[in-house]
Amino acid sequence: MNYIMVDIEADGPIPGDYSMICIGAVLVSDDLSKTFYGTLKPISEKYDVDSLQIAGFTREQTFQFDDPQDTMVRFEQWIKEHGGEHPLFVSDNNGFDWMFVCWYFHHFLQRNPFGFSSMNLGSFYKGVVKNVTRSFKHLRKTRHTHHPVDDAKGNAEALLAIFQHNNIKMNR
Repeated sequence: MNYIMVDIEADGPIPGDYSMICIGAVLVSDDLSKTFYGTLKPISEKYDVDSLQIAGFTREQTFQFDDPQDTMVRFEQWIKEHGGEHPLFVSDNNGFDWMFVCWYFHHFLQRNPFGFSSMNLGSFYKGVVKNVTRSFKHLRKTRHTHHPVDDAKGNAEALLAIFQHNNIKMNR
């Protein structure tokens, strides 16, 4: 199993009505050198200005982004190249990130290379330390910038630290 840390930025709260505008992923490994980044044109007329500002884009900029189907094809190819036989989707805000990625894969490709399972980094950490009020975010080394590759890399660093500090073997 290979862990793939994923982060997305969107122009609103739900897929379909709103759009995923960029996606980043990092293969969780010692060097964190295998990354993916893709941009996606809006798929709807609806958008939230505040969401776009958090991501650092204007609506006009997003119209220059790549066709969503092309980006999802490239992401699937990257996952197949780096994810092994059973890639595991991991993210910080799993409810949000998974919702968009799963919807986009099924909408544009009629399949999801991650299958039907994912892992929430925050919940995993809370279980490992046996404290539901604790946060893993102090374990990040890469600054959280809202660029999805930076954010995925910081979360991957945290996952690696959790494994290391708790003598948990990555099942690969």
